[in-house]
Amino acid sequence: MDNEKLQLPLKTRISLFFFNAVTDSSSRPDGTVNRRHLSVAGSLSSMRVPAAAKSRNGVKTSDVTVDPSRDLWFRLFVPDGSGDQMKLPVIVFFHGGGFVYLAADSKPYDAVCRRFAREVPAVVVSVNYRLAPEHRYPAQYNDGFDVLKFLDVKRHILPEKADVSRCFLAGDSAGGNLAHHVAVRVARSPSFAHLKASYVGGVVAIQPFFGGEERCKSEIELDGVDVILTLKRTDFMWKALMPVADRDHPTINVSGPNAEDISKLDFPATMVVVAGFDSLKDWQIKYYQWLKNSGKEAYLIQYPNTIHAFYIFPEFPESSLIISQIKHFIHKNYSQLQISLNSTKL
Repeated sequence: MDNEKLQLPLKTRISLFFFNAVTDSSSRPDGTVNRRHLSVAGSLSSMRVPAAAKSRNGVKTSDVTVDPSRDLWFRLFVPDGSGDQMKLPVIVFFHGGGFVYLAADSKPYDAVCRRFAREVPAVVVSVNYRLAPEHRYPAQYNDGFDVLKFLDVKRHILPEKADVSRCFLAGDSAGGNLAHHVAVRVARSPSFAHLKASYVGGVVAIQPFFGGEERCKSEIELDGVDVILTLKRTDFMWKALMPVADRDHPTINVSGPNAEDISKLDFPATMVVVAGFDSLKDWQIKYYQWLKNSGKEAYLIQYPNTIHAFYIFPEFPESSLIISQIKHFIHKNYSQLQISLNSTKL
């Protein structure tokens, strides 16, 4: 691919320059991260937004503690209006950042979850899972699954209009990886046996972070063209998450030689979002094809002229398009679940 074909708004270039400079300089050769440097230097990775009980842009937010011993919490986004009597789907969202950076209250993710809540509309639960390398695999996956168990037991935490029996797992980059694997855990878990048909209505995997030992074509061709993910950065992130495993571990190479067999699982419909200038796009397309080959309902949405994490930058016209695509996917599957559950009751 020709780097000259990649056109980025000036605002995006400036934001990414500082983000990359700060995160690269905070990554130590021994595989650890200088968190103090991140917070002092300031960038997309360190800007935090407090929760706001007063409506902001049509959405109220609050932070809910799940387990204080491991600082596990989520930010709750509740849209105004939408008819207090009307039930809304719940989106359980996992932020990106390569398992190493960012948080549920990071400025970009507070903004994008606010958009989901307002424009879908939906009640959004944005999970603040533990980060690597301080917390290795499977801490992040345990956190995601435990938030679902928490919501099932303490449904009163959510507003009355939140329909937790029909929730959707969503995430971008590392969060897309988490959304998939947490959905698999739900499908395999005996504790969710009575909820499998309705609890997870779908997975929204936005440019999910997958990889493998063998470099795929897009990783090689777009190394240095992809303005966020280089081979050096992705290798650092995988080692931070799982230092003793090779990249063909099924957590990383979800569709590779050691892939789990999900063909007999009640795995939900999945929307896979891919961008043309994302170095991971070949892994994401393989994921989509693997879902289809496993007999699962899957949809591939491609944006050929944009980058990894494009949708958190509102200056991209595609960031509005993806919101409308997600809205369509969720409403379609939410309606199907309602019909299915109603017919079951009859």
